Parts: sequence; structure tokens; C-alpha cells
Amino acid sequence: MEVRLQKALSQLGIASRREAEEMIRQSRVQVNGVVANLGQKVNTQEDAIAIDGKLISAAERPPLIYLLLNKPPGVVSTCADPQGRKTVLDLLPKKLRAGLGIHPVGRLDAESTGALILTNDGELTFGLTHPRHSIPKTYRVVVKGHPSPAIIEKWSQGVMLDGRKTLPAQVNLIESSAENSCLEIVLKEGRNRQIRRVAEILGHPVIKLHRTAIGTIQLKQPKQTFLCEGQYRYLSDAEIRFLHNSIQGRTVKDSAEGRSEVKA
Repeated sequence: MEVRLQKALSQLGIASRREAEEMIRQSRVQVNGVVANLGQKVNTQEDAIAIDGKLISAAERPPLIYLLLNKPPGVVSTCADPQGRKTVLDLLPKKLRAGLGIHPVGRLDAESTGALILTNDGELTFGLTHPRHSIPKTYRVVVKGHPSPAIIEKWSQGVMLDGRKTLPAQVNLIESSAENSCLEIVLKEGRNRQIRRVAEILGHPVIKLHRTAIGTIQLKQPKQTFLCEGQYRYLSDAEIRFLHNSIQGRTVKDSAEGRSEVKA
């Protein structure tokens, strides 16, 4: 069965679809000895696919790995950084960095901290980062000043950002100090630096942003050791099922509408 090359690379655990697209654009991928084109279709059982001249095959697919990392500040949520900054992969032991295709699912900006999923399951990454994806993510956010009930209500109902209103969110005041306030925010969308930008618009800039949970997957769970900054753990079978179940309905719907390849 033929599929788009970037999808095949993600299914083989080589990279996420977005990373695979970039590899193809950089002419690093060859199919049957010829430099590949973005969107080209392949059959992984018949075509010879190579990355940087090295042949890969379905039989060599690495085992699927699912991790939860507590990202510290100053670390970027990418596999490599042209500026030489430390990446989330640098926090993993060598056995998890070499040739397994592990990558972050989504991003936290460099100064934000907290829960970040890492995996080499390219199809799961594609599903979770699709615009229709709606797993709620929970944050503890320290902002400057003391947002009034009206500001919190406005934040909850949605704020215009880049000409489009943000989706309704849960925004609750947890505690206040002399100069700052701590909020718990639950989002079902993830636009670029959304919390920081909305907070700035509302007059309460973010001082600290920490993601505590991705759906039911939490940094701190009963009977489990809390993950300190920079530490990781393997997801449980129940957590992996939660992630797959959360995208199952969207994947089926997109396939029925002929959109399964739109973002590939």
C-alpha cells in the first residue's frame, strides 16, 4: 500500500511528520536511489528508502517509546537547535537518543517548564498536534498584579488573538501575594505562546509558566515519585491508551472526509 513519504517515515519511527518533511526538503531522503520530493508516495515493502545514504526498512523499526518529561527552563523543545542551546533530547540518556527517532510532541517555549511528551510514534504525534486536537492541558501560571474577576471572566470566555478569538478556557485564581497572582489555566488549544500573549493583552504579564498535566497524564500522580525538573519517566499502558483513544475519533472523521493527509 502506498502512502506519502513523510507519513511512511513517521510510521517507521524515523521522525515526526513535520521533521520528515524538513528532511525531505533538505534532500536528505532518497527513494530507489533518487532524491525524494515532498508528497511523493512510497510502498515501504517494495521501495528502497534511505536517509543520508543509509537504507532503512520496516523490519528495522525501533520499538515504540512514550515518555513524560518535566522540562526545565532554558531548554528548547526541539531535537536540535542551530543556536546551540540545550534541547529536550539532551536530557535523555544516550540509549534513548541514538537512532530511535524520539521527538517532542508539541512545544513549551524555552522559559516555560513542565509536562512534555516525547515519543517516536510519528502517527500519534501527528494526531496530537493536529489543529482539531483538543486534549486539555493544565498550567500553573504566575502573573504580575492581581487580575480582577472581570479580567478572569474575559480570559475564560476568549480573547482576540491574531484576528481570531481564543477558545473558552478554565481560568481560576489559586492565590495572590503582594505583587503577583497564581492562576490555574486549562486550555483545549495551543497557539504559539498563547498564555503569555493573552496575559500581556490583558495587562498581567506572565512571570512563570508551568504545565502540570496533559489530559489525565500528570507530573504528580498518586503512588508515583514526583518528576523533578529535567527528569523523565515512561508512560503507563493506561496513559498510552488515553493518548491513542483521544485521537481515534478525529482520525476516523478525517479519513471519512478525505483529510487524513492534509497536514502531512
